[in-house]
Amino acid sequence: MSASVTAEGLAAALAPVAQCKAIGLAVSGGADSLALMVLVRRWARDIANPPAIIVYSVDHGLRPEARLEVEMVVREAERLGLPARALRWTGAKPGAGVQEAARLARYGLIGQAMAEDGAEILLTAHHINDQAETVLMRLAHGSGLDGLSAMQPFSLVEGVPIFRPLLGVDPKVLRATVEAEGMTPAEDPSNNDPHYERVRWRKVLPRLAELGLDADALYRFSQRAAQAEEALAVTANISFAEIVRLDGFGSAEVDADQFAAVPKAIADRILARVLRIVGGQQKPRALGVVERLREALVAGDVSKTRTVLGCVVRNAGGIISVAREPGRTSLPKMRLDPQTEFVWDQRFLIANLSSAAGLAVVPAEYWQRRHLEELFGFRITAPMEAIRTSPMVVDGQDKVLSLGTHAFDERIRVTFLTE
Repeated sequence: MSASVTAEGLAAALAPVAQCKAIGLAVSGGADSLALMVLVRRWARDIANPPAIIVYSVDHGLRPEARLEVEMVVREAERLGLPARALRWTGAKPGAGVQEAARLARYGLIGQAMAEDGAEILLTAHHINDQAETVLMRLAHGSGLDGLSAMQPFSLVEGVPIFRPLLGVDPKVLRATVEAEGMTPAEDPSNNDPHYERVRWRKVLPRLAELGLDADALYRFSQRAAQAEEALAVTANISFAEIVRLDGFGSAEVDADQFAAVPKAIADRILARVLRIVGGQQKPRALGVVERLREALVAGDVSKTRTVLGCVVRNAGGIISVAREPGRTSLPKMRLDPQTEFVWDQRFLIANLSSAAGLAVVPAEYWQRRHLEELFGFRITAPMEAIRTSPMVVDGQDKVLSLGTHAFDERIRVTFLTE
């Protein structure tokens, strides 16, 4: 679909959502998102039993023109016969990190509206230049293959399932589609503000294209990176199962000799996954953080304990141990209502399987090893950092019903999340 949006190309691009009952469209009023609205409506007219289509447009309250732009989107959607919802981000705006805060607010508002409307997935208008800019930014930030794969057609963003059907399309084609419909797209001045990194890369793209590194080349690179990453991920998952042991307190042990023997690219993925699982789903901003840690561990440097991405890492006695770092993040204290479950610290899925009320989940901060062994009746070898950052379910009389994944009461179920 990179040269033009043909009926056949459109059908192929949108086939993955053809069986949905309802889909949402994120439409800001710019040329790209207006084109998405036009193209999806055109596609829906050509297929039997199309999904219901709902347009969502958000006024972030950051520019006075934004309200009028949302009104325009609603008007154009209705002209196409599509229902539309105007959403508004109210309240105080941050002094810094406005774009990130706006993104979080946008997906929060749209996600809530989708839940109300029964929309299963949100379509966005990201195109080939967006993908090229993302590749360049991540390359500059030192990303590995995972990051250089850039945006994928399907992803989960702030809990909202996203589908990007136009990733291979030239934005010039999208603008021409809008012009042919007689629409006048909104122009957001922030899209040309060099204060933002993405805009700076956008301005560099034409110069890179003169050297042969155009959006098409970067898009193909992202696809090849994704294919290579997929292959490496399969191998890394096999190795992970062979050399990593996870315990019921949320810590991990890795055989140091086996870890040193696997190829570096696989070792980096194993280590990154361990850090993510144990550290509460924190991700490195650059692969170099993981690479440097891997180099030190393989070199056998056991001179100090390291803290990385919310984890305490040690290499001693041929075993690399990784535990949650205590004190850096305040661990939650939460009520565990009857017949409910929730994820605690992004690491443990905790469920109250009964009608019992008055239960709570708290971090096991005060436990000493000897008290722990009295409770379990056997020797506990897990790092104390892991034990003190484990969830503990207690009743109204402070009786311990579970610690980590070890439940002493059949009403409680605790699972350590390993993905």
